[in-house]
Amino acid sequence: MPARKESSIQTSIIRFLRGLGAYVVNHHGGLYSAAGVPDILACVNGRAVYIEVKRDGGELSVLQEQHLLRIKKAGGLAIVARSVAEVQQALADAGLTKGDGIGEQS
Repeated sequence: MPARKESSIQTSIIRFLRGLGAYVVNHHGGLYSAAGVPDILACVNGRAVYIEVKRDGGELSVLQEQHLLRIKKAGGLAIVARSVAEVQQALADAGLTKGDGIGEQS
């Protein structure tokens, strides 16, 4: 089976985040946007969350790594994800969702 496209993974992650009630923006890189900015920008239970989506085998560029480091230093949650499950785990690890990744934290 061929690897899923990044766009398909992004769509699944965005659906998941919206199901949590998060504010979500799908950032489309282009001529007038800053290079290296993560694919998904979100606010989950009051915390800024930035997600760079990669398909299996995909690697971060140096510029993407720099952006994610700057986000972390500023107090945001920076995630590199290849699946919804990885986002669920990262949010749970950060205390932003219940361990199952569903619903808001009590």
